Amino acid sequence: MSSTSQKHKDFVAEPMGEKSVNALAGIGEVLGKRLEDKGFDKAYVVLGQFLVLRKDEELFREWLKDTCGANTKQQGDCYGCLREWCDSFL
Repeated sequence: MSSTSQKHKDFVAEPMGEKSVNALAGIGEVLGKRLEDKGFDKAYVVLGQFLVLRKDEELFREWLKDTCGANTKQQGDCYGCLREWCDSFL
């Protein structure tokens, strides 16, 4: 298993609440701004899309790439972060 970032650990350690989209692992300032510009301003809005895509890794990665231009590592980090959060809180 690959190691996770501190950002990932922080995100999955507690309920999501009103966290910014930038709180998601793999999403920095640039990608966060692109997501915000498309209406995905909070982590829970991205979670909603993740759930609409039925937690499917391939579909979510493709959506993230198309929506904000995330690279393969960023896609994987964000997917893993949301997947682990769902496993803990849903």
